[in-house]
Amino acid sequence: MPLRPTFALAALAALSGSARADSPTAATPVHTAIDHYVDDAIKAAGVAPAPQADDATFVRRLTLDLVGRIPTPAEASAYVKAADADKRAKLVDRLLASPGFARHQAAQFEAMLNPEGGGRRSGALGEYLRTALAAGKSWERMYRELMLPDEADATMKGAADFLKSRVTDTDKLTNDVSVSFFGVNVSCAQCHDHPLVKDWTQDHFYGMKAFLVRTYDAGGSLAERGFGQVKYKANKGPEKLAPMMFLTGAKLDDATAREMTKDEQKKEKELIEQAKKDKKAPPRPAFSARAKLVEVSLKEGNADFFSRSVVNRMWHRYFGSGLVNPLDQMHSENPPSHPELLAWLAKDTASHGYDLKRLIRGIVMSQAYSRSSRYPTEATPDRKLFAVAQLKPFTPLQLSTSLKIAAADPAQFEGKKAGDLEKTLEQLESSGRGFASLIAVPTDNFQVGVGEALLFTNGDRVAKEFLTDNGVLARAKGLTDKKAAVALLVRSAYGREPTAAESTALVAYVENRADRLPEAYRQVLWALVTGPEFRFVY
Repeated sequence: MPLRPTFALAALAALSGSARADSPTAATPVHTAIDHYVDDAIKAAGVAPAPQADDATFVRRLTLDLVGRIPTPAEASAYVKAADADKRAKLVDRLLASPGFARHQAAQFEAMLNPEGGGRRSGALGEYLRTALAAGKSWERMYRELMLPDEADATMKGAADFLKSRVTDTDKLTNDVSVSFFGVNVSCAQCHDHPLVKDWTQDHFYGMKAFLVRTYDAGGSLAERGFGQVKYKANKGPEKLAPMMFLTGAKLDDATAREMTKDEQKKEKELIEQAKKDKKAPPRPAFSARAKLVEVSLKEGNADFFSRSVVNRMWHRYFGSGLVNPLDQMHSENPPSHPELLAWLAKDTASHGYDLKRLIRGIVMSQAYSRSSRYPTEATPDRKLFAVAQLKPFTPLQLSTSLKIAAADPAQFEGKKAGDLEKTLEQLESSGRGFASLIAVPTDNFQVGVGEALLFTNGDRVAKEFLTDNGVLARAKGLTDKKAAVALLVRSAYGREPTAAESTALVAYVENRADRLPEAYRQVLWALVTGPEFRFVY
């Protein structure tokens, strides 16, 4: 069967759209370009966007999205009370510069690279990601280091985990590389040409596999052969030899596509045994197929899959839905909601060296990002318009860290220097990791699971770990004014003042249990942190 690169290229064309005369230019700020394209689509649809979120909502959303926790009561209050016209930009820049940003983004990237979790999370990959993000490495550099790790460099050992955890299953490795870096799931084309998407044929799957099949485990170290080939049985016709071929249809001339001779196999065994003895990886081959994949995938004309995929994933992370959904289905039969915006952001991101922090700053500075999640009518606009903010369930670590902050004495966050406050928050985050391991990683079709429901309702861990007699409960118990006490609990959990109705109801609840006030306050805090307002980024 002849190769059909035109279909793969059609995928990119379908994701692009065409530019208008008044379209943003290369000099347009990212947030301005986002608002231009999103507002255009909203206007064309004839709907009204939701108003901008209030300050208390915005500081909570931004803090959760950038550093993975709710704001402390002091942080929330300071932002709401600030009259500075630049307070939003200052808050964004402070959080982007915080060590918590690297930690939270690393956790997000680790979940992205290891979506199945479990045994694939050794901790080393997470540590590599935290270090890389803290150092401000670009997505392109991280991609190179993940695909071409140097295990002799102690700082790079964790990067090797992405490949090492998959190297025994080359078919899965092929698809996971394609999904993680290019937003394309080609697993279906392993057995046959995709029945519904003409972009993806068996040639694409096995062409990608040809880049990766030479990678192997040499006694615990990552190694690569200098020779190898992939043959497969097509649906029709004789067995085929797969050339190295990228998703766009770009093929490589490869003189090393052959089976290893017996002498070469014997030499490989000797190298593996020596590597085990020396506890280091065998020498790299003169011709690295994996290095060729990195080279061809970043080459002009092919790099759109790489740039659009990371833009789409960042958009999904901050808006709760991608410009293309699902995230691993970027092809011509699944066009983006905003093709011009995706194309502009991908080009801008690539031209600025795949600087993730720059892209993220542009996203969260847009008016589209800061819209309210409340819509004035029951009939809400199509979520693809991004006319109203979407709810995002907490990740496990967001939930556990936020519980720790909500239950802590607010005074412990006040009057501290930035570095000392960050250490306190990091300690709370670390102390919540055990609890986080009990929470499921949310998906696009999130529902609170039975296990989590039982954990919060019937288990005693929440009471023992968070609803203790220390922290904010001790502070509330010490107040003689019950209205002030319930307001303190609401501020601690939600970062806002209670409404009049909430205050009346909570004070009445507490007063009816005047003979057991500590327990009454404990029940109030439990109700606050188990409610939907606490469970979501809104």
